[in-house]
Amino acid sequence: MNEDLKKTLLNPIFKGNPITVLVLGICSTVQLKGALVMALSVIIVTGLSSFVVSLLRNSIPNRVRIIVQLVVVAMMVILVDQVLRAYAYSIDKQLSVYIGLIITNCIVMGRIEAFALGNKPIPSLLDGLANGAGYGMILVIVAFFRELLGSGTLLGFRVLPASYVPNNLVILPPMALIILGCIVWVQRSIQKDLQEK
Repeated sequence: MNEDLKKTLLNPIFKGNPITVLVLGICSTVQLKGALVMALSVIIVTGLSSFVVSLLRNSIPNRVRIIVQLVVVAMMVILVDQVLRAYAYSIDKQLSVYIGLIITNCIVMGRIEAFALGNKPIPSLLDGLANGAGYGMILVIVAFFRELLGSGTLLGFRVLPASYVPNNLVILPPMALIILGCIVWVQRSIQKDLQEK
């Protein structure tokens, strides 16, 4: 595999994760199933939006590029939402507004601006997929701990013993930020180059 493509694919997932390095916000769910669907949705929207904008990059006038990007992202989000409504209605209902919020997600527009506008379609697709996967990985990790400690289950199946008393604090929204802070702390402890001086 080409070294540039390998870096494009692996860096956003591990070393240059957009959430832990840039400290972007996330739309966290309490249940792992919802987080997996949300992660897959972000991966698809980010990848396809980057691909389409890269295809159009030479024909988009600079003064309307943000509007065109928003239209492309909104179209991808609507497609994902409609597929979820058709094939996974209960999860779509559970995620409700979160799917729509992908339109305003920093990672989607950021990758279009930073990469897709200056690169060919296939590398842009891979960059979008990889950054979406990095974002999704953090969503899944946060939801894993919130569901496990908040209800003693994973994907709805009881994992911890019946004697486990669920920690209701973990299912509150601030706990998602605390878990995210712990993930950022662990990554910056491992990657010394990310530490601020």
